[in-house]
Amino acid sequence: MRHAVVVGAGIGGLTAAAALRRQGWAVTVLERAASIEPVGAGLAMAPNALRALDVIGVGDQVRKLAAFQGSGGIRTKTGKWLSRTSAEAAQQRYGDPTVLLHRAELVDLLAAQAPEIELNSAVESVTPDGVVTTAKGELRADLVVAADGLRSRIRGQLFPTLPGPVYAGVTSWRVITPLAGAQPSESWGDGQVFGVMPLAGDQVYAYATAPAPPGGSSPDELGDLKRLFAGWHDPIPAVLDGTDPAKVIRTDIFSLETAPPAFHSGRVALLGDAAHAMTPNLGQGACQAIEDAVTLAYTNDLESYSAARMPRTAPIVKRSRTIARITSWRNPVATAARNTMISLVGRLGTTAALRQMDSVFAWEPPVRP
Repeated sequence: MRHAVVVGAGIGGLTAAAALRRQGWAVTVLERAASIEPVGAGLAMAPNALRALDVIGVGDQVRKLAAFQGSGGIRTKTGKWLSRTSAEAAQQRYGDPTVLLHRAELVDLLAAQAPEIELNSAVESVTPDGVVTTAKGELRADLVVAADGLRSRIRGQLFPTLPGPVYAGVTSWRVITPLAGAQPSESWGDGQVFGVMPLAGDQVYAYATAPAPPGGSSPDELGDLKRLFAGWHDPIPAVLDGTDPAKVIRTDIFSLETAPPAFHSGRVALLGDAAHAMTPNLGQGACQAIEDAVTLAYTNDLESYSAARMPRTAPIVKRSRTIARITSWRNPVATAARNTMISLVGRLGTTAALRQMDSVFAWEPPVRP
């Protein structure tokens, strides 16, 4: 039986393990952490990711967690709508809306499909011929899946001259807090962004970004958020007032702006952030990792995997980074022009914004369940 070693038990690694297992592989999952409790708060599963999850049998379980029906879109900090769309319009156009859920819920579903995970198993090195070295010894594999994230050690070993991730100039905050009846929206200000996304159980996932030097932190992150977004429209004040200060997660945003020359070397495949780390502005980071995983499991060889995934992910990385730059603009003239442009698109109707996502959302997996 063919043996695969998956390095990293994040969303991409777990999806790869589940998909490879379905294809008859013996799979070993190595995770350096002591548990697979996910770091993060909420997550968006777009129609393309839901189709990929169907391949491993968990798509419908994720769909059941959908909380949002109705309209949402982009707003100014005063609450004026610039562009709106709806879950119903997305359902009609793509067969699915975007499902918003707790990251932990998705990890639990994927872990149930994956083989047993070896925790506290940090990988020290990987060679292109499939030799994986840990503190516990060596493993030899027919396939190594490097799902070891933004700072991938394996990517650095395979492509030592490749530039590392680049700071996007903004930091982010994420929270989950109780709030009923919120509409999904992303509000753009003068360099700042605040998103409110409803979850099941009368909760919301909220996120914010603002320009900041990298590596910063504060003893009162929630207090900083309240100052940064003072005077913004409802329900942002209610979201922040209801947030537990101990549950604010702050993360600097990076992207891999120089792609590897290939997403594989020898028997090793790069997957997810290890291959194409992107800013979160399109909500496609986890979605693309899931696409990677299913494509890898159902592709005959790693050259075909690289050929399929590199042209797919490159424009998404670029487009997401462009939006990150646009949302971080602070010049009043530039932000006014940006808002006018979005508003003009919004006047074309609820499907106008969706049409701009056709190339992303309309993706089909290499095999249908």
